[in-house]
Amino acid sequence: MADISDIRPAEEPLAELERAIIDEYLRGAGYDPGVVRERHDEDAHRILVLASSYAAGKLTEVEARLHYLRTLRGQE
Repeated sequence: MADISDIRPAEEPLAELERAIIDEYLRGAGYDPGVVRERHDEDAHRILVLASSYAAGKLTEVEARLHYLRTLRGQE
């Protein structure tokens, strides 16, 4: 049987970008992203929800621009 322990699970195409946007939001708000992710209190949850909402908006903007560029190039 093959050893698959070194195979990473598949991720959404924009998952890395989403994490970077969340980290940027957290740093801009004065938080250390690693510290906030380790916390389990209500305030940390609230901050992460705000950061996730911000990232979702930015990802929507990125996807809309990508769609527009593809349309201009006749790829869609």
